[in-house]
Amino acid sequence: PEMGKDVHRLERIAERFSKIGSAPELTPEDVNVSLSRVAEYIGHRTSDRVSIVCHYTDHPIEVPMNSPLFEWVVENLFKNAVDAMDGAGSITTDIIPAGDKVCIDITDTGKGIPKSHWKNVFSPGFTTKKRGWGLGLSLAKRIIEEYHDGHIYVRRSEPGAGTTFRIELRC
Repeated sequence: PEMGKDVHRLERIAERFSKIGSAPELTPEDVNVSLSRVAEYIGHRTSDRVSIVCHYTDHPIEVPMNSPLFEWVVENLFKNAVDAMDGAGSITTDIIPAGDKVCIDITDTGKGIPKSHWKNVFSPGFTTKKRGWGLGLSLAKRIIEEYHDGHIYVRRSEPGAGTTFRIELRC
């Protein structure tokens, strides 16, 4: 069964790359469902020392989205969080309805980001890791802001205490 899931996952990755650079089709999707898929996927692939807690809404919140690309953004934020926590800590997601939009906060208990770097984290090539090209958050910003007409930003962060990224999408 796990191999079948991995094959499906590889198909989704290929689908994501095929959509980059073209205007993806947006369809109404429930944010709760998309977040739960990512949380389940990451939860199975991280150590037991990482806790993932999702606070879903009591009712579906549908937003126009391309779920493979949106889920890639959330997956990237989760993976960055795991890296920032050195593989131990917690990731919490909160879905906050706010009138004609929905806010999604993803909070980790990692190293945190100095305020002077908050805007730079979305610049291509910016990274604090020893590995990687620093493209994940710049692609995430493009997917959320250009394809989904939303916003993504560092809501708060404190060195040594963790970071919260916020995604805002129109309902």
